[in-house]
Amino acid sequence: MATPKVEKAKKPKMVRDSFTIPKNEYDVLDVLKMRAAKLGSPVKKTELIRAGMKAIAALSDAAFKAALSAVPSLKTGRPAKGKKA
Repeated sequence: MATPKVEKAKKPKMVRDSFTIPKNEYDVLDVLKMRAAKLGSPVKKTELIRAGMKAIAALSDAAFKAALSAVPSLKTGRPAKGKKA
């Protein structure tokens, strides 16, 4: 008697991307990482970003629009290289 083949769940395709973020907003990631660790749930930056996306996706349209308006628009592209002293 042959056993039926069990199909494995396919892993989601991963996408690598890069973006520019103000230093003060980037520093919030470290604060949130420490907060999660204190709560007994250490996380990586990518997990924080993904959790934030899920939280934003669950907002009503009005709350989503308010959250977007609280974030200033940035000039796209890489930041200028600092001058060496």
